[in-house]
Formats: sequence, C-alpha cells, structure tokens
Amino acid sequence: MKKLIFMILFCIMGGAFVQAQLRQGAFFTPEQSKVEIEHLASLYSSKSDWQKRAKAIRKGIKEGAEVTSIKPNQKIKATIHSKKSLDGYTVENVFFESLPGIYVSGNLYKPTKFSGKIPAVLAPHGHGKDPRFGEATQKRCATMARMGAVVFTYDMIGYTDMQQCDHKIAPALKLQIINSIRALDFLSQLPEVDKNKIAVSGESGGGTQTFVLAALDNRVAVSVPVVMVSNYFFGGCTCESGMPIHVRPDHATTNVEIAACFAPKPMLLVSDGDDWTKFTPDLEFPHIQRIYSFFDAKDKVKNVHLPLEKHDYGPSKRKAAYDFLAKNLGLDISMADELKSQVLAREELTVFKNEYPLPANALKGNDAIISLLKTIK
Repeated sequence: MKKLIFMILFCIMGGAFVQAQLRQGAFFTPEQSKVEIEHLASLYSSKSDWQKRAKAIRKGIKEGAEVTSIKPNQKIKATIHSKKSLDGYTVENVFFESLPGIYVSGNLYKPTKFSGKIPAVLAPHGHGKDPRFGEATQKRCATMARMGAVVFTYDMIGYTDMQQCDHKIAPALKLQIINSIRALDFLSQLPEVDKNKIAVSGESGGGTQTFVLAALDNRVAVSVPVVMVSNYFFGGCTCESGMPIHVRPDHATTNVEIAACFAPKPMLLVSDGDDWTKFTPDLEFPHIQRIYSFFDAKDKVKNVHLPLEKHDYGPSKRKAAYDFLAKNLGLDISMADELKSQVLAREELTVFKNEYPLPANALKGNDAIISLLKTIK
C-alpha cells in the first residue's frame, strides 16, 4: 500500500514538475548551451544509444503535446477551389477538417505538366503579417511547383484564413502538430503524389513545425528547417514551446536533439548570422552530424550558413532549399527561376469566400477550441 501511495504521489508531483519546467525562448545563454550540448553528447556514442534516446524524445513530444492518440493516414475530405493557371504551375485554395469543427486552410501549388507520381513538399510558415500571402512563401511554393513538386502551404492557427481561435492559446503547439499531421494526410492522399518523396520545409516558427513533424511522422522523407534549429533557443511562442515537450520525467532535451531524430534521412539546416542560429556551423551542426555518423550517413545532413543575412526565408535561403530538394527528391533545378513565380493578391489566395464560406459546424472562439482539445490526449 505504501508503495502504491508513493507511486501515485510521484506521478502527481512529476506531472506538476513537468508543467513547471517549460523550456521557452532563450532558455540557455550561448555559454550554457555549449555545456548542455557536451552533456547531451556524453549520453550516446553509438547507433543503438541514439535510437533509445530518440525513442524517448519522440515519446516525450507526443505525451507533452498530448497527441498520443493522433494517428496518421486519416481520410481527408477537402474542398479545393478557385484554380489559377500561371507560368508552369497552378494554384488552388483548400480547406479541410483536422478535427471535428476545426479547419485547416491553405494553398495548393502544382506543376502545370507532369506524368505519373511526383514528389511533394509541405510548407508551414513562420510568424509575421499574413505570411501565407507573403512574397517569400508564394515564391518558394510556386518555384518548387515549377520544379516538379506538389506543394501545400497552410495557415498557423489564428493566422490568415484560420481565425477560429487566437494564435497564442495555451495548447497551440498541440493543435499545430495535429494540423500538420492532417496536412500531411491531405498531401499524401493526392493521387499524383509519390508517398515516398514528401519533404517538409518552413522557416522560424514554421521551422519548428518542420523538425517536430519530421521527428514524429515517418512519412517525411526530407526535412529542411530554416533559421530555427538552436540548442539554446526553444522558440519564442506558445505554438513552439508552450507545452512540456522538452522536459519530461525521464529526460530533458533541446530542439537540436528533436531535429536529429530525423537521422539518417536527408536534412538541410539553413542558418544565418543574426539570430539564434548563428552558432549552427560550430555547435548544432557538428552535434547532429555526429548522430548521423552513427548510421554511416554523415553526408545526409548539410548546413548552409549565411553569416551576413538575417532571420527570414529570403532568396539565398530559398536557393539552398531548392538545390537540396532537387537533389533528394529528383526535382528539376533548371526550373528554379523565381522571376517566373508570380506573387498574387491576397484576394486570390483567400480560402473562405462568399461562395466558399467557413462550414456551419466550425467551432468559434478560444474556449470552444480548447474544450475540444481537452478531450484529446
């Protein structure tokens, strides 16, 4: 009986401890980060060591984000409308349910001409004003489509067309993981998509979505997180670090280890000299490369560092992504001409319109969304 009481108290206190131990923002100083990464490196020296560690990290993400019950390959019934034909690609507007009454909204880009099954890219975006409509998002999606990929870019919660709740609700990370898995369901179920050649690439907060999804979902074949993988910075928003995915009862981890869970599949880290990725070439990248070496796959992970650039998904960063995706997905790099990728007005990319309204069953307001999410573990 005493042992049972102890175990119950341990579980209760452990849960409280985890909730209190969120790693958010610049949790470490750069100096502390170096000490931390040395400690992490001491935990594994072989493939089997790392596989055990990665298994615990994935389990910790699922439990911390309360998505253990969310399984891939749910049948998606999407509404696709307002097709626009441009120079070598098309763009359509899309929405579908990720959970009852919660709708994912986005744009679907496809090459104009293709045959058979072709690769696909899931394109989450970062924080900013209407980023799905922005030049950087439109140009990368359009250019990747012209290169021969089906590309789907979708809204963060509380952004653009997804106005059913605020962005910074407490379980934002949970809902965005669910939306990302369902977006991958949608993309992989398109008849023209080669399910074995699906990549994910996003910047900043979209970079967090990229490496978290890549760690959790085996369907991701190539990962390109841009300006986000850092050992001391854990994301400055609740959608990235607002739930206890980094500190669990049996371990504490960083975003570097989460990104490394993708080993040994191809991954490109894009970093710059003006944000928390400025140490990537000397700290984060070597650590991840060492983990890849356990699989004899050191050449599968790359880093393109742009020391004079800032925090964005600008032209140089997009070019690095195009090159890497072309190599690893078999895309046509000769078609990576952004001058032929048109920037459309927001009205053309808006998903919910008079003729395509938000469905009547849609939940509205933070309380309604949070109440639904509480029923999911």
